[in-house]
Amino acid sequence: MSNASDTRTLAAVDLGSNSFHMIVGRFQNGQLQLIDRLREPVRLAAGLTDRHQLDPAVARRALDCLERFGQRVRDLDPDNVRAVGTNTLRRMQSSARFLDQAQQALGHSIEVISGIEEARLIHLGVAHSLPDPGGRRLVVDIGGGSTEIIVGEGLVPVQLESLYMGCVSMSERFFGDGSIRKASMKDAILAARLELQPSKQLFRRLGWSMATGSSGTIRTIRDVVVERGWSDNGISADSLKKLRSALVETGHADKIDFTAVSEDRKPVFAGGVAVLSAVFHALKIERMLHSTGALREGLLYDLIGRIQHQDMRESSVQAMAQRYHVDQEQAQRVEQTALMLLDRVVETWQLQPDDARQWLHWAALLHEMGLVIAHSGYHKHGAYLVEYSDLAGFSRRDQRLLGALVRSHRRKFRKSVIESLPASMRGSATRLAILLRLAVLLHRNRSHQPPPDFRVAAQADCIKLTFPNNWLEKHALTRADLTIERKHLKHTGVQLEFS
Repeated sequence: MSNASDTRTLAAVDLGSNSFHMIVGRFQNGQLQLIDRLREPVRLAAGLTDRHQLDPAVARRALDCLERFGQRVRDLDPDNVRAVGTNTLRRMQSSARFLDQAQQALGHSIEVISGIEEARLIHLGVAHSLPDPGGRRLVVDIGGGSTEIIVGEGLVPVQLESLYMGCVSMSERFFGDGSIRKASMKDAILAARLELQPSKQLFRRLGWSMATGSSGTIRTIRDVVVERGWSDNGISADSLKKLRSALVETGHADKIDFTAVSEDRKPVFAGGVAVLSAVFHALKIERMLHSTGALREGLLYDLIGRIQHQDMRESSVQAMAQRYHVDQEQAQRVEQTALMLLDRVVETWQLQPDDARQWLHWAALLHEMGLVIAHSGYHKHGAYLVEYSDLAGFSRRDQRLLGALVRSHRRKFRKSVIESLPASMRGSATRLAILLRLAVLLHRNRSHQPPPDFRVAAQADCIKLTFPNNWLEKHALTRADLTIERKHLKHTGVQLEFS
């Protein structure tokens, strides 16, 4: 655990659909102080073609922005930086090449997170940025391509939702030529209400004592209605109605003359107003306040949790293990042996010790979870559940890695599973999978008795297990399993030897 007096510089980067944001903070004595903020209107969502490919000019604009961000954070420890992509990167086809370029420009890894994980982080940022008056809080965040809605209590989210509607996507769909007509505004609000239809009753039933908005769209709307004297405290339903009428009267995005609306926000402002209007109507909101905290602040507080060994990912894995009735004792036996093997090979195989231990711990805990569905192919069922569940704290990339380890822990070693991961992960993922496979094999009898005290030696392309004299002769099943395993591992480029 880090010392409370340590000082760390932390950074969070949000590759949003409308703007890219970066905040830098200093964490010392348990307190976070923000020391720098950067924002650039990249308009990533506007550069996505009908085939979900990114326009080269927009890609260049995004990479140039990340180069500038990188000048500020490139020298920071990777563990102190978290960069995430949201809706547009979730939708983008063949995003791997762009992500590789983006990571080079920034100098740090970039994760694509799910809408539900985005909602969790937004709530975390808002909850840390406002006093807690008690009771439940509704949080709404309108981004460029999605809108997140959360009901939470204190720091804990109770219900999370991510909807595919945002200020950029709605503006392009209903106000694409810049014209703001009464009929277009009505159609945009109706479309947003349809998106809200499946979840509105659930949120109404949960209830809340206060409604809070985050993000630039809601902040700008708040600033406009206060500027015009339509509201003196946040956004009221009546002030939002007056804003819609004023926009229709203006007639075109270029003619918007509110001081609070910047030039880069004018083309997407009407879409944001339509989305918020639909949210007010569907959830029967009378007044909404604004929070300075949002996704990027949530990223920083999530980083702090990991530093202080309060990692949300651990809670998610433990909850999943309980939900799918994992045999905890067997999981612990497999983990202990896998970690012992890791200690013997970590230097030779050039693995990062802390990361490797963490992934083996999680993979060992979840490797049998697919048994709750069926014994036949349970490693495939478990991998599917890991990869496609909403696991708080995990990015999509990390869930693919964990799913690949679960998928690869038995039977034939499918190279295609590892090759589906980013190139930078494949070597370590292969080696971690081998260690997990061997640990599972050595505990096939599910006995409480530990395996014998065997020796482990490794080279870059070989691992050798040496058992006590005559032990393999007395344990013919293990010997047969190791013989089969040697054939399976040929596809990995790592040779298994045993005696």
